[in-house]
Amino acid sequence: MAFARRLAADGHDLVLVARSEPQLKTLADELHTAHGGHSDVLPADLADADSLATVEARLADTTAPVDLLVNNAGYGTFGPFAELPVEKEDGLVRLNVLALLRLTRAALPPMLARGRGSIVNVSSVAGFQPGPYEASYAASKAFVTSFTEAIHEEVRGTGVKVMVLCPGFTRTEFQERAGVESDSVPGPLWQDADKVVDAALQVLRGGGAMCVPGLLNKAAPVLGRLAPRAVVRRVSAIAGRRLHSS
Repeated sequence: MAFARRLAADGHDLVLVARSEPQLKTLADELHTAHGGHSDVLPADLADADSLATVEARLADTTAPVDLLVNNAGYGTFGPFAELPVEKEDGLVRLNVLALLRLTRAALPPMLARGRGSIVNVSSVAGFQPGPYEASYAASKAFVTSFTEAIHEEVRGTGVKVMVLCPGFTRTEFQERAGVESDSVPGPLWQDADKVVDAALQVLRGGGAMCVPGLLNKAAPVLGRLAPRAVVRRVSAIAGRRLHSS
């Protein structure tokens, strides 16, 4: 919603994609009232193959080109991997990894043919190191980061921009859905969604490959590279265990 509101305020027409059609229509009405413009509503569960194919077809439609794709859909699970429902883990990989890959692939050829366009793939600082107690989520975001950086280099010089956004704890519904108690996360680690969007769009305009908003979050990839891998794993496990026990 933060991306949609910012882009609508900047004068963009939008295609809004999520599972809930009523919520999408409410958002579309809100954006039209506040900023004018138009928002198409495209309800889809991106973990479902048929729904995903519908969104892929929309991205590939050259009669109504999409100038900016924001791959923001995703969810996390939290707890010991052996105790988590395998259906949720399977769905996580389908949504966080496969859907993002397919939508990126659908959007790129028309953009390359026009010589312009942008893709923002939303990852996480969790992807910079192994994530005990969020093993599947952290691994999925490691994929998103590596994949997006690679595509960024493949399209260099084409006029198309591809960037990965790696936020930390951001005040959305994500933590509640993942079963994480927000009160257990120290206040200074939290960021506002609107500020994350501002940072992302600024880096995108400059043609950067990666945006890590927030000074504390910027330390994560640096520490991950400098510290021994065994230390990183164990520190991550301690933090995850404390969140799980809380």
